[in-house]
Amino acid sequence: MNISPGLRVRNNLLDLGTYLLLSLGAVIMVVPFLWMVATSFKLPADQYTKTLIPDPSTLDNFKELWQHLPFPRLLFNSFWLSTLATIGQLLTCSMGAFAFAVVRFRGRNLLFILLLITLMIPGQVTLIPNFIVFKWLGLIGTQVPLWLPSFWGGAFGTFLLRQYFLTIPRDLTDAARVDGASLMQIFWRIYLPLSRPALAALSIFVFMWSWNDLLHPLVYLPTDMQKTTLTVGLAFFQQQLVMGGKFTVLMAGALISILPLIFVFFIAQKQFIEGIALTGIKR
Repeated sequence: MNISPGLRVRNNLLDLGTYLLLSLGAVIMVVPFLWMVATSFKLPADQYTKTLIPDPSTLDNFKELWQHLPFPRLLFNSFWLSTLATIGQLLTCSMGAFAFAVVRFRGRNLLFILLLITLMIPGQVTLIPNFIVFKWLGLIGTQVPLWLPSFWGGAFGTFLLRQYFLTIPRDLTDAARVDGASLMQIFWRIYLPLSRPALAALSIFVFMWSWNDLLHPLVYLPTDMQKTTLTVGLAFFQQQLVMGGKFTVLMAGALISILPLIFVFFIAQKQFIEGIALTGIKR
């Protein structure tokens, strides 16, 4: 198909404008991150300078952070709880999504709609009932309330995986049933291996939410630094740092806290983008 020169020029200008707008947005998003990285390596006397390359640079901020906080323990607690939450969501949400996408039963669509309605309920609304339940079970002050609810499933993860399961050809399920495979075998041997991009996307979301969670550790855990998470430890330490004027140490803690998230994202970046792009596209 021949395209007129005027239309080609207009399309090129539109593409150029789009790229410029996206580049501007990228710069706006990246500059605060670069400032945080630069400040974490600056001397306290240079923390208000606008330079992105510290001169001189120092590692004393990280050493001071390690001296005032049990940083290795906090990192381990956050990583352990985030991993448990991710495993719980992947397991339960994938099973629920498989039931809604493959298994035919009466009231399936109505039940799925009711599940989606729960997305409109803020998490703070269920905080008090959950607290009462865990208090009755004697689990307040332990790490169990931070990972056990993940094994109850979730509306977002179930919806995300169900939409991806719908893109898998139904012929695979029918052929497996003809060969005598059970629903559990179809789930483990067909749908889960083919859904790695969606599972990677969900794992990144859940790991990020659990890692950055501040409210639930404050509610369920005491101020014992041996049990709490990195976000709580940094929040307690932030007051002392701000009053002391040492933003360099605070930025060093913030930098260390986001490094695991960046690491996890770059490991599963390809699967994450593919899972988000293909979710909802029904073949």
